[in-house]
Amino acid sequence: QVQLVESGGGLVQAGGSLRLSCAASARTSSSYAMAWFRQAPEKERELVTAISWSGGSTYYADSVKGRFTISRDNAKNTVYLQMNSLKPEDTAVYYCATRLRYDSISNIDSYDYWGQGTQVTVSS
Repeated sequence: QVQLVESGGGLVQAGGSLRLSCAASARTSSSYAMAWFRQAPEKERELVTAISWSGGSTYYADSVKGRFTISRDNAKNTVYLQMNSLKPEDTAVYYCATRLRYDSISNIDSYDYWGQGTQVTVSS
């Protein structure tokens, strides 16, 4: 089992920045991909970004390319999401996710472990 704990959410004005963190309980998580999803009210959960275990491969949704950056520190079992130039449409609950198996990092159905989520609200 892997427990994930997100932090760093909050309220920010449009154009601002936030940095989310996700700490994993299990050292084995450093061997597998990690991802950030988000879910806005009355919308389906969507994959925002993902990163391979080595950090050598990343995926970004078109809506966040050039604004968001995912990174990880395997020594700390932590993944980060730097969000710049935030827009009101980025408002959502952001979830960290991981898995203990190998698959395409953009396969949304492959992620088995989820954090509790952290709220990000961007005001206009």
